[in-house]
Amino acid sequence: MAGANCTLTKEPYTRLMAGQRDHYEVLGIPRGASEDEIKSAHRRLAREHHPDLNKSEGAADRFNEIQSAYDVLSDPEKRKRYDRYGHAGVEGPPPGATGAGGPGAGAWQDISPDDFESIFGEAFGGRARRGGGGFSGFGGFGGGGGPSPSPGPMKGRDLEHDLEIGFATAAFGGTERLRLSGIDGEPTELDVKIPAGINDGATLRIRGKGLPGRSGGPDGDLLLQIRVGRHPWFVRDGLDLEVVVPITIAEAALGAEVPVPLLKGTASLKIPAGVRSGSKLRLRDRGINAADRSGDLYAVLEIVAPTADEVNDEDRAAIESLGQRLPDPRLETPWAAEIKTD
Repeated sequence: MAGANCTLTKEPYTRLMAGQRDHYEVLGIPRGASEDEIKSAHRRLAREHHPDLNKSEGAADRFNEIQSAYDVLSDPEKRKRYDRYGHAGVEGPPPGATGAGGPGAGAWQDISPDDFESIFGEAFGGRARRGGGGFSGFGGFGGGGGPSPSPGPMKGRDLEHDLEIGFATAAFGGTERLRLSGIDGEPTELDVKIPAGINDGATLRIRGKGLPGRSGGPDGDLLLQIRVGRHPWFVRDGLDLEVVVPITIAEAALGAEVPVPLLKGTASLKIPAGVRSGSKLRLRDRGINAADRSGDLYAVLEIVAPTADEVNDEDRAAIESLGQRLPDPRLETPWAAEIKTD
């Protein structure tokens, strides 16, 4: 499987209420619970609170809370971080949370109109705003006092997950396997196709993998927030890549041709004579390729001076002679006039 070295984070991002309960409390297990105890508790609770089977108010939120707890505690590394640091060790603060209490305190700031209607639509007579202002069928609230119409089909709510992928997978594309929980609480697997050149922070929409629809409506979608891991020597900017290339003082002074790494293979870089440390040389179309676009590779030159042990007496004499004939480079700086000389 492509991108096997990538780490997948699966904790749901969508939350309706500010604040989070302890994951062990959510699953009703002790902190020293075994893997089998965690799986058993998750299977029982997921089946009990799945929105397809449980129509009570808050079942969807409870189901999300159960999923979040299981996804953390079933992963040994995440569980270790959670046991040590709590929620801060496995995820950031809830989006839009501004403290507890009162309307506008963050509870519903990240809910879209479609999600709002999917949650509250039945309380206002199903899919509201049918042919008139206000909500219909809610005794005097814009729709008169007549009988409430049957609710129409409503799309299920979308879910969001973070998906962390490796640098190479983001550059070349590939497939990541995502583990989800089915209606019976059993884990199911979903292969997600990653397009080449995807950026950190991008969103992939997997249709029909969110919460179930109601009254014959379509299921919601799964929104994957992409997090791209770092590369040990490349830095990425869009489709462009940047890499530091060390060169000797001789190569910098006289010019040279040196090999540089690519994401696959190597390329030859021509260094002009007299180049300075920090200079950037571009290799066109040697960055990341995505569809019909290609990025460039930028080599950042770093002049490396020899150590004292690497210079013999003859070398030292030659360097001293050269140094006496070269102009003082500090005279070209904007602060040269501030330096007092004897």
